Amino acid sequence: MKVIEMARRLGVTADTVRFYTRIKILKPGKNKANGYREYSEKDYNRLRFVLSARQLGFSVEDIQEILNHADKKKSPCPTVRSLIDQRLNETEQRFAETLQLRERMQQAVVEWSQKPDKVPTGHMICHLIEEFAQ
Repeated sequence: MKVIEMARRLGVTADTVRFYTRIKILKPGKNKANGYREYSEKDYNRLRFVLSARQLGFSVEDIQEILNHADKKKSPCPTVRSLIDQRLNETEQRFAETLQLRERMQQAVVEWSQKPDKVPTGHMICHLIEEFAQ
């Protein structure tokens, strides 16, 4: 199948298919008659796997590592378990940081609703932010 056919079947853009081809996750053959890339059912299944892994938070590098195990006929499951633990920990950290940011923003909304507007001076741009940050 051609790039556009592969993209349509998976609900992605042709650029997505080209990206994974460019980084050699997909390895299509070439049509001898016209030189176009021809994607096989194996390529389709591989990209479907990649898209599923991306939805779980795996990075492109993670996916390449997983595929390397699979391509060598080794079980990627231990690697997948280890990587998902790492990604979960990273996500938990980002979530905690986001909650802290949310609290600071809520505090700013309350404080700033009571403060007057001020025109910038040579030493101050927006007193709301500058005073809050201190």
